[in-house]
Amino acid sequence: MNTIERNYVQAKEKYASIGVDTDAVLDKLQMIKISMHCWQGDDVKGFLTPEGKLTGGIMATGNFPGAARTPEQLRQDLEKAYSLIPGKHKLNLHAIYLDTKENVDLNGIEPKHFEKWVTWAKREGVGLDFNPTFFSHPMMKDGFTLAHPDRKVREYWIEHGKRSRKIAEYFGKELGQTCINNFWIPDGMKDYPIDRLSPRKRLMESLDKIFTEELDENHIQDAVESKLFGLGAEAYTVGSHEFYMGYGFTRNKLICLDAGHFHPTEVISNKLSSLALFSKGIMLHVSRPVRWDSDHVVLMDDELQDIAKELVRNGLLEKTNIGLDFFDATINRIAAWVIGTRNTQKALMKAMLEPVGQLKEMELAFDFTSRIAFTEELKDFPYADVWNYFCYQHQVPIGLDWLEVVDNYQKEVLELRK
Repeated sequence: MNTIERNYVQAKEKYASIGVDTDAVLDKLQMIKISMHCWQGDDVKGFLTPEGKLTGGIMATGNFPGAARTPEQLRQDLEKAYSLIPGKHKLNLHAIYLDTKENVDLNGIEPKHFEKWVTWAKREGVGLDFNPTFFSHPMMKDGFTLAHPDRKVREYWIEHGKRSRKIAEYFGKELGQTCINNFWIPDGMKDYPIDRLSPRKRLMESLDKIFTEELDENHIQDAVESKLFGLGAEAYTVGSHEFYMGYGFTRNKLICLDAGHFHPTEVISNKLSSLALFSKGIMLHVSRPVRWDSDHVVLMDDELQDIAKELVRNGLLEKTNIGLDFFDATINRIAAWVIGTRNTQKALMKAMLEPVGQLKEMELAFDFTSRIAFTEELKDFPYADVWNYFCYQHQVPIGLDWLEVVDNYQKEVLELRK
């Protein structure tokens, strides 16, 4: 028995003393698939056009060497990241990440333009999620897409949305895993509008047209994502939280909550239990805002742990799809994926290691003394030994060992890219 195994046996006994079965926790944890976002690997440039210029409220800062510039390079980097993360997961693709030699626009994309991604996903054993791309395109006019007053502009983006749904359906059919197709529309205004209602009415009608065709939910489920503001839309975002709550509830869509898309003093962890009562399901974009939606790499901070606790304590994992959404070009991009994904898994594991049944009984009996005593004492329990054993089980590096692998990859691969 090595040190990792010995430490796990001791941790297992410690948790058993409060009624927690660590083996059962790890069995459950390995079934949770995190949807890792492709756009961390290339700074949200995509492959629709050679220049890949960002517009529409999107910004990646930094110039760390080695960003992927081809689909092949991106897949190579993703494979390296997945090799350092325990378990089998999913990949979240945006429409601009098509892999084809055809000259095709967003309103002409088809499943065939993503066949190489499906072939790769089958080989790697990962599922695929999808996102239509409503930004960084000349047809985003005056800061608007689906809510634009010009019908021709709206029709372009409606067609893109319809085609994106067919691609998501294709992913689900081919891979045998439901593809979550998430709609984020950045339409808005830099300064205060006179008419807030009309753009929202146009957005609602455009989305209704996109979702006209009923598709098999075993293959695809659509989600809608809100935002408070973005670059160039600081004063007014058409697709607000209230808008998409109403739309999701009345149109039977998943509601996506992004940890960075709310007021700086507002958190999404407190919204999960309410949404769960009324929505068909939840899509999470786990991110980290620093004073605004800056999409920093996910840390094991209080909000991440609170999100995980809400999901576990309330039994919401079955109706929640967990994805990541950050893009930091100031650090190694493979490291960003690894840190963010492992932290998300670790937060979920910590939440699962709580004696939730006992804690709820204490609360129901108004025994707040025991509740606070237990939750505080749990902070000192050896969860890291359980996590290390989980990594050991899945034959991925333990502790900081993964960083040496990433450093070597930086020298041998990333720094050689032009």
